[in-house]
Amino acid sequence: MGRNTRKRRMPLATKAIAGAAALALGGGGLVWANYYASAHESKNDAWGGNRTKAVNAQVATIKCPDIGQQLTAVPEQARGEVDGELATLDQQITEAYQRLATTRDAQARDASFVQNSILGPLKDRRKAILDRIRLEINRAGGRTPGNLDDMAPCTGTPVEQNQTDAGNGEGGQDNGQNDGQDNGQDNGQQGDNGGQDNGGQNDGGQQGGDDGQQGTGGQAGNGPVAADFVDITTVQANVKAKPRKSRGASNGTFTTRCGVNANGNHNTDNVIVAPGVANGAHHLHDYVGNQKIDAFASNDTFLQGGTSCQNKNDLSAYYWPVIRVQDGSQDFDQDADGGGKEGNVGRILKPLQAEIKYVGSPTGKVVAMPQFLRIITGDAKTTTNGLANANAHWSCTGFENKVQLTEQYPICPEGSKMVRTFAFQSCWDGQNTDSANHRTHIAFADDRGNCPSGFKAIPQLTMRLVYDVPRPTVENGVVKNAYAVDGFPEQLHKAHTDHDDFINITTGGLANKIANCLNTGRNCK
Repeated sequence: MGRNTRKRRMPLATKAIAGAAALALGGGGLVWANYYASAHESKNDAWGGNRTKAVNAQVATIKCPDIGQQLTAVPEQARGEVDGELATLDQQITEAYQRLATTRDAQARDASFVQNSILGPLKDRRKAILDRIRLEINRAGGRTPGNLDDMAPCTGTPVEQNQTDAGNGEGGQDNGQNDGQDNGQDNGQQGDNGGQDNGGQNDGGQQGGDDGQQGTGGQAGNGPVAADFVDITTVQANVKAKPRKSRGASNGTFTTRCGVNANGNHNTDNVIVAPGVANGAHHLHDYVGNQKIDAFASNDTFLQGGTSCQNKNDLSAYYWPVIRVQDGSQDFDQDADGGGKEGNVGRILKPLQAEIKYVGSPTGKVVAMPQFLRIITGDAKTTTNGLANANAHWSCTGFENKVQLTEQYPICPEGSKMVRTFAFQSCWDGQNTDSANHRTHIAFADDRGNCPSGFKAIPQLTMRLVYDVPRPTVENGVVKNAYAVDGFPEQLHKAHTDHDDFINITTGGLANKIANCLNTGRNCK
């Protein structure tokens, strides 16, 4: 995994603040309405007048192909540079999003403004980066997809009509996942309510919107909206039965206790997807386990990182995007990259519990995880990618065995806590600790627990995070006390963008101990 030790590469543009007349465009996402006031605007102008102008413009997002998911065969020696180029595309997403947010007057006056001033230049800038990606891959002896140039153009996605019934939004139930597992299939219609605005909240926590007109909602103008929430007591049971265990199943469990990030170990990097790139995630993560994970860490520094886990041989990195309450409050990163500058606003919630457990396979024994195995579960870009790789699970205490939601956040009844869970891929190709798109080296088992041909069963990492969130309410299509997962600003803070990251780092033979524990049917800690 030498690519993590390459030279540091900074994003193409940094500190791209809303209000700047940034002409640099490109990337793979959407564009948010009503981000911040420009330097000469008052806050009331930004959150009132601009909201109305956004409706007139009728463009909520820019949808661009996710290039990284298409690059499945990048030679190892080219991955560092390619990852850097992909991170530049993500940086350009933010710039394009800010560009749209600060040009609402022009959009209202000129129906062709978005195409001529945003989408056209965006295509050109993306094409230049795709040419560099092609050159880097070809130079290393690889081949790029033949349709790479076709992925340069992006399209504008219009604001959708207002929905006032949050309980009847599309696809509120998890129709394709089993006991926290996702077989990587899109088993239901995408629950992207796009640019809907059921009012949302403004920077002061007040109700937004003019006479039911829509923007993209949320405290920062980029979601969530009322249709992103559902009263869990109104959702029919949708959790399937667990696969039947065979006689040779690995029935044990291994629990590791790593805390809830009480020391506030945060950053907006992602060393798996964007090594060597500061703010590569564009949103904030909680970290437990390894304490030295950032964009510039390498396998060598992983081993020297220390750990928050009680088992000091568990140096693994467990990290997930934070949850924020959008009640008009702010947090330490209100003016920072990855935080308020990119639409991730509100008070950060610390989990009450963070339960990390490894479980076995229902069909047989497992092999130990390889050192430095990287796994990403879920997809942070489902709003533009669709749900093929979604693996979000939202529920409430008392409902976890009955209802799991992928496309909506639950409103829990009095006395119940919000729960988000993850069940990682549990099949490994037996050779690689990572892959070019960070997916093809690892896979989900099927509904019966069987791995794909050529893959080996490994301990399945499961995580359960419990939160005490102020109860959201929906009145006349407006959500109050909304909460949302951090994400790329263009993804509108949809529930289905939830994801989780893991790097396996152990000492003292711990990886083998975990596998042996599962295979012998013991419950270990």
